[in-house]
Amino acid sequence: MGRLGTGIGWRPEIAGDVERMPGIDWVEVVAENVCPGHLPESLLRLRERGVTVVPHGVTLGLGGADRPDAGRLEALAERATALGAPLVTEHIAFVRAGGPLSVPPRLEAGHLLPVPRTRDALDVLCENVRIAQDALPVPLAVENIAALFSWPGEEMTEGQFLYDLADRTGVRLLIDVANLHTNHVNRGEDPAEALAELPLEALAYVHVAGGVERDGVWHDSHAHPVSRPVLDILTDLASRVSPPGVLLERDENFPGPSELEGELAAIREAVEQGATARIGNARAKSSGSGSGSVREAGSCEPARQRVALAQTAVLSSLVAGTPVPEGFDRVRMAVQARALAAKRADVVAKVAPELPVMLGERYRAAFLAHARKRPMTGGYRQDALDFVEQLLLASGQRERQHGQLPLRELREWWLERSGPGPRSRRPAVRLARATRRVLLRR
Repeated sequence: MGRLGTGIGWRPEIAGDVERMPGIDWVEVVAENVCPGHLPESLLRLRERGVTVVPHGVTLGLGGADRPDAGRLEALAERATALGAPLVTEHIAFVRAGGPLSVPPRLEAGHLLPVPRTRDALDVLCENVRIAQDALPVPLAVENIAALFSWPGEEMTEGQFLYDLADRTGVRLLIDVANLHTNHVNRGEDPAEALAELPLEALAYVHVAGGVERDGVWHDSHAHPVSRPVLDILTDLASRVSPPGVLLERDENFPGPSELEGELAAIREAVEQGATARIGNARAKSSGSGSGSVREAGSCEPARQRVALAQTAVLSSLVAGTPVPEGFDRVRMAVQARALAAKRADVVAKVAPELPVMLGERYRAAFLAHARKRPMTGGYRQDALDFVEQLLLASGQRERQHGQLPLRELREWWLERSGPGPRSRRPAVRLARATRRVLLRR
């Protein structure tokens, strides 16, 4: 794979700005947000100009106890092919738990959660990465994530964990320096130590993003300007290795193009400062700082079972209100639980924008009340349907608590989207469907 250069995360909200922005060598697109057969015109124009497009997955859950879903892998492969991408990327995280390996039902986090840095979790992750590598038409790179909480009893540092992962699988690494800063604030981990332990020869590219600190907790928001500490970590990384590519991520509160261009200029400057230091202080290559945790290949099933039980207990406490497992920081877990519920509310508002319009100012409070009582067991579209269904089922109580709700509009919205296809406008068909729904609820 050749050098990527300087890039920016492509989002529909800034698509026009990105097309007109000078010095953009490549873009990254959230894989789940594009359809291979109907690529956005903006991406097609960028590709025609020779701009590289890399799909970045967010739902595969390579760090989960289950093997990667074949359908999700096929979809990621299709996007890589459609975009002519030189590689695809995903996260070292788990996003769902429960089900056959532990206890039903399957729970969805709706967000990236950290895996424990244990030998069991490493064994499972390595096998999952190999499965993904075999299914993809281009190389895979995996990203370190930001975390609000730590797992008790971890056996490796982040650097050691990533070193062994790359050593055992040959996977490339996507290093997010903003996530290193997040873990420094939230978990007391030294970014310099993590960089010193990483196999930088496996580096695919680098993410840079902004965040915000609230009450001593750093939130990797992707909605704020890149901070100086994050740029300093980027300079440190560039003093150790020449990054093949560096990309600015922004997902919310999009500023004007001049501000984005200013952030890109600051990123280029940080890389150049690191390059100057690297050239002036050439150092001998390290022989590696692996943790010595490499084990012979064998059955991963016992490890999967242990990881499944642990991850299910954690996710259940975050989204279903079960007790926080022993050894976890209850305050941080509460922060994470609130963050997951807030993200569900935000994403559902985007997936089903009619709901905030119909409910107005009552939307957020009503949805957060729903999230506290009902964990997400499917995707965000199903979450929107479940939310409206609960509003309709508890309509009398809701009206007493929140005032008159637009029940007729909500019911029409739910009926239109809950079936296998659009509802027929023929009265007889609509009556039959309504009767069937009533009978099924008895």
